[in-house]
Amino acid sequence: MTLKTVLGYSGGLDTSVAIRWIKEKYKSEVVCVLVDVGQPLSNLDDAKARAIKNGATKVIVVDAKEEFARDFVLPTLKANALYEGVYPLATSIARPLIAKHLVAVAHQEGASYVAHGCTAKGNDQVRFEVTIRALDPALKVIAPLREWNADPALATREGEIAYAKEHGILIPDVATKRTFSTDENLWGRSVESGILEDPTKEVVEDAYEWTTSPLDAPNAPEYVTIGFERGEPVSIDGKRLGLVELINHLNATAGRHGLGRIDHVENRLVGIKSREVYEAPGAIALLTAHKALENLTLTRDVAHFKTTLEDKFAELAYDGLWYGALRESISAFVDKAQENVTGSVTLKLYKGAAHVAGRDSPVSLYQKHLATYDKGDQFRHESAAGFIDIFGLPLRVASSVKAKHAKK
Repeated sequence: MTLKTVLGYSGGLDTSVAIRWIKEKYKSEVVCVLVDVGQPLSNLDDAKARAIKNGATKVIVVDAKEEFARDFVLPTLKANALYEGVYPLATSIARPLIAKHLVAVAHQEGASYVAHGCTAKGNDQVRFEVTIRALDPALKVIAPLREWNADPALATREGEIAYAKEHGILIPDVATKRTFSTDENLWGRSVESGILEDPTKEVVEDAYEWTTSPLDAPNAPEYVTIGFERGEPVSIDGKRLGLVELINHLNATAGRHGLGRIDHVENRLVGIKSREVYEAPGAIALLTAHKALENLTLTRDVAHFKTTLEDKFAELAYDGLWYGALRESISAFVDKAQENVTGSVTLKLYKGAAHVAGRDSPVSLYQKHLATYDKGDQFRHESAAGFIDIFGLPLRVASSVKAKHAKK
């Protein structure tokens, strides 16, 4: 019986080399699966052709952009998820989706193995393997880069390139020219390695691709109005758009104004501190607008309690526990909390920032006749003294008891 391995294939250096290596090491056929989550695929035909020439039995391309936006990005947006309170989760929420499709193809092809191109020092290996085991514990996982670490010929990027040339493995031209390691999808772009590994140095402009430098951004602000229904963005400036189209539109618009550049030293799940650079113009714009609308429509207790769950949601997603019961339970609460998050928010995009210029909702809890200090004030001022008296009662009692005890 011929063994089959399903390989998560990006078309890059690592997975190109992995095809030949898996065939020889494991005596297995290799089925490549490329999952489209909004990353640049301008050389898709070339990537597919190279995979076949490098020994893949077949290449399956899955267009998962809509699924990614609906089932992964949207719950993340509704939860206002920022890892360590700093950056939108992009790579981390794509991995469980990719792993889901790898498992599905493994079942379809009758494969015994699933392989990925993640390093032993990163978070992605955890995200892939935890998801694979959650969906089908019987599947075995191959992690070529973990095994290559013990082989001097393959332990470095330069070694991989030399190995590819020696064995006639076709690799993308960019692999020999790339300064950084990058990952991109609809929700954001991450950049690491190279000169970025020195956290004392400022990020070089070459690291950015999605965003204009704020110094070079337009000198006039641009206003954009985002419409939401039950927490979901549905329109830009009154024009209804599908979720993928809407995010792409904001990536371009906000990126033009330099929004969404993030330089962060983060705590990886594996225990390493890592300097990462992110670009997420559309995500930052949407998160800014979504939070502003929630401030208008959520009650105080729900708004405050939700913030405690948002951090946990981000941590679970970052750690690869997307299919865990706790993440799903938090999302159930978040969905309930979104029932009245309907309305519009106008952002002022200018020189790397997104300022809330206005917000409106048919179910707004902001009542001018209660908030105003001018004519029309309907707040019952006479009630304030009684409220303060009852609200502060526990403190007065505790203080009185403490004072009596101190006299003894």
